Amino acid sequence: MTQRCIKAWVHGRVQGVGFRYSTQMQAQQLGLTGYARNLDDGSVEVLACGASEQLDQLLAWLKAGGPRSAHVDRVLTEPHHSADIPARFTTG
Repeated sequence: MTQRCIKAWVHGRVQGVGFRYSTQMQAQQLGLTGYARNLDDGSVEVLACGASEQLDQLLAWLKAGGPRSAHVDRVLTEPHHSADIPARFTTG
């Protein structure tokens, strides 16, 4: 199975509402590695690595709004190429 990585920037009301931790739980359930971290502009950056189907499921969850306490306005994504694939999913 080929592993790939994506980076996503999630904009909206996504800080201070448990978004990173919910993303971590969702990613771990899907068997993905990477991180979710707050950015200074109020968005959350998500790096996720794993099988394409699971990455698509995580992206669909992010675009659907994530946890109920959040409000997602938009999700921007791009492929991410890295020699260092994270061993687990963390919040940073």
